[in-house]
Amino acid sequence: MERRDFIKILGTGAATAALASCGLKRKEGNIDPSGHHTGEIPTDKMTYRDNPTTGDRVSLLGYGMMRLPNKPQKAAANGVPAPEEIDQKEVNRQVKYALDHGVNYFDTSPAYCRGESESSTGKALVASGYARDKYYIATKLSNFSPEQWSYAEGVKIFENSLKCLQTDYIDYLLLHGVGMGGMEALNARFMDNGLLDYLLKKREEGVIRNLGFSYHGDVEVFDYLLENHDKYKWDFVQIQMNYVDWHLANETNSRNTDAEYLYNELDKRGIPGVIMEPLLGGRLVKMPNHIVATLKQKRPEDSVASWAFRYAGSKPRILTVLSGMTYMEHLQDNLRTFSPLEPLTAEEQEWLENEVANLYVSYPTIPCNDCKYCMPCPYGLDIPGILLHYNKCVNEGNVPESQQAENYHKARRAFLIGYDRSVPRLRQASHCIGCGRCVEHCPQRINIPREMQRIDSFVEKLKQNTL
Repeated sequence: MERRDFIKILGTGAATAALASCGLKRKEGNIDPSGHHTGEIPTDKMTYRDNPTTGDRVSLLGYGMMRLPNKPQKAAANGVPAPEEIDQKEVNRQVKYALDHGVNYFDTSPAYCRGESESSTGKALVASGYARDKYYIATKLSNFSPEQWSYAEGVKIFENSLKCLQTDYIDYLLLHGVGMGGMEALNARFMDNGLLDYLLKKREEGVIRNLGFSYHGDVEVFDYLLENHDKYKWDFVQIQMNYVDWHLANETNSRNTDAEYLYNELDKRGIPGVIMEPLLGGRLVKMPNHIVATLKQKRPEDSVASWAFRYAGSKPRILTVLSGMTYMEHLQDNLRTFSPLEPLTAEEQEWLENEVANLYVSYPTIPCNDCKYCMPCPYGLDIPGILLHYNKCVNEGNVPESQQAENYHKARRAFLIGYDRSVPRLRQASHCIGCGRCVEHCPQRINIPREMQRIDSFVEKLKQNTL
């Protein structure tokens, strides 16, 4: 619900009273049709956190270089569009704008953007004109595939990161996605081959300034690495945290760990946390309309996204909160949230963690965070596009449950038309052969072939009108 709709419902006087009852002041500027504030953004109000290990003064808003803007797709060949290309000119513009407004932490990986994120990030940072000591680069050792588990391949990945990023040192280096594959994968990727020892040595040499890991999945691995903190001396750890995952991570994905536990384990050891998925892969923006209305009633002038970012940023042990900002309006909205941050009150925090989070998990969405680790599909499927369209329709009430449902025909039409518009037919779920190559790369460990089969069957029943 947009502000103008909120005012229509309540009336001007009631809307003004709602603002006043929350103790809110109208922010300078207006709100655009997407719910983002417009108007001037301060360049000197960014909130920073200090890294106790190195003394780095890190912007609380971190730029996640996972969802970079793309150029329009080239003409289709045999009905399948050519792979998208990063719009480097736009990346340069947004990175420079972020730096100008106080953002100094940029998080990338060899696995992001079809392997092009590091190179794009390096180009944008150099083109910005800022000196190397004015920003921090975070990247990862993303040796996911078994053919990359040797010591030599790991070293090659790290050295290539330095080359792509056009730098001779990495500020924040992460073991990428530990927990995926359990202890067996951790040992094979980093321990038994001597690769962690190599990274520890590079930290001693200053080629790596801070060493940490990003965690997904098996909590045994998380616990093991923290139990050995005295040995490895982790400088930071990256975890998934948002107001839904704080208590209800298992409700959104049975294999995830509650963020409350992860955060508290870091806090009691004094390890700074870096937050990924503060928006749960964008799902905390694309929520059911009545939940959006609930948030808007509390703070009509604020975007829905700002609630999630304020939540993550309000935790004192957090060093930076990552956001994959594809469009300039995303960047600008987030800059307003963090310039400076207005921490949540205790009442707001409890309300989000309990009432709003429980409302959210009552909707049966698929836990896709649009990270695109599953891509490219060898058979051309647009896996994230398929899953995100399904989730969007769930949130909008356009997934008909039966022909007897009151809105069946409207929902049926909306789902099918939207599916063809969102995903080219040759990239839809019907073309999945169940090879399973995508599953091992999914941080949320979604059974993607099963979901493709389920969605394809659902689509066919809608087409035949036999649901």
